[in-house]
Amino acid sequence: MIQKPAHHTKRGFRNPWPGFEEKGFLDLLAWMLFDHRKSYIDNGRFCGEIGTVGNDGAFLRSNDSGFTVTWAGHSTILVQLGGVNILADPVWGERVPPLSCAVPRRHGAAVPAFRDLPRIDAVVITHNHYDHLDRGTIERLGDSPQYFVPLGVGRLMRSFGVSHVIEMDWWQSCRFHELEFVCTPTQHFSGRGLFDRNRTLWCSWLVRGDSGSFYTAGDTGYFPGFREIGERYGPIDAACIPIGAYLPRWFMQPVHVDPDEAVRAFLDLRAKYFIPIHFGTFRLADDPLWLPPEELRKALECRHVPPERTRILQKGETWVVENPVKKPVGIEMRGIKR
Repeated sequence: MIQKPAHHTKRGFRNPWPGFEEKGFLDLLAWMLFDHRKSYIDNGRFCGEIGTVGNDGAFLRSNDSGFTVTWAGHSTILVQLGGVNILADPVWGERVPPLSCAVPRRHGAAVPAFRDLPRIDAVVITHNHYDHLDRGTIERLGDSPQYFVPLGVGRLMRSFGVSHVIEMDWWQSCRFHELEFVCTPTQHFSGRGLFDRNRTLWCSWLVRGDSGSFYTAGDTGYFPGFREIGERYGPIDAACIPIGAYLPRWFMQPVHVDPDEAVRAFLDLRAKYFIPIHFGTFRLADDPLWLPPEELRKALECRHVPPERTRILQKGETWVVENPVKKPVGIEMRGIKR
């Protein structure tokens, strides 16, 4: 008899690590009624703290071999690696349903504009939350890219009109255009409504090839899996790790790292460069939008991470990855669902 992985359940998935404490509806209600209502003081400061740069996409469209990372805001990143254009958690929408009335409109437009994007070859989705999986954006991308999603999300993607979908479990990998796409663990949860919590899987993604590697965590709490990913696949060139939506800690800690935990994750991953994401765009928790990068700088200094190893990008900024690790990659298809 084949034993199911520890993160599988009869009805979906779970976080299997010792000490994980799942927060329920009553905890959510307590946060919304007592903490969240008091959290909007001093939030106006962020306008001068988080910048946007113009990016008409011309360089991105002409680049056919360079390793670049472009931050479009929140968790949306465009990575060019080995001649392949990859979007992670693409969201070009102005709001994130289903609580559009409760979450303010995004701060600043997504840059580059959607019309200025280069050809998109692949899309990776970390989980089905609305701020990481936006129906309008997927419908605009259409059925041309190859989509990589965690288990269970394929059905939703197909309802959005796309058919080139590969579903993967943690530690599964497959080859696409000479790159290896690896579905790696995170400590988070899933759900788009009241009755589908944890029915689909959540994950992070590692993509690597002969010319470099990048990792995106999407959303996650701090957990032992970071160290295991680093041991299996390090060194990693660029690690995109969330730093926002972490307050109050009593509620957010199991599923959202704070800036100091993000630095710990970066070190565990054995990554060369740290690119913070999941901040400065949507006000999803009690931390004001200006706070995460400020706290990140303190954490980096406290943990003695050299400044040159961190790239705090402005929205729309493209960074050409310098001197990527040259590590030959043997790639094979392993246990995928399509």
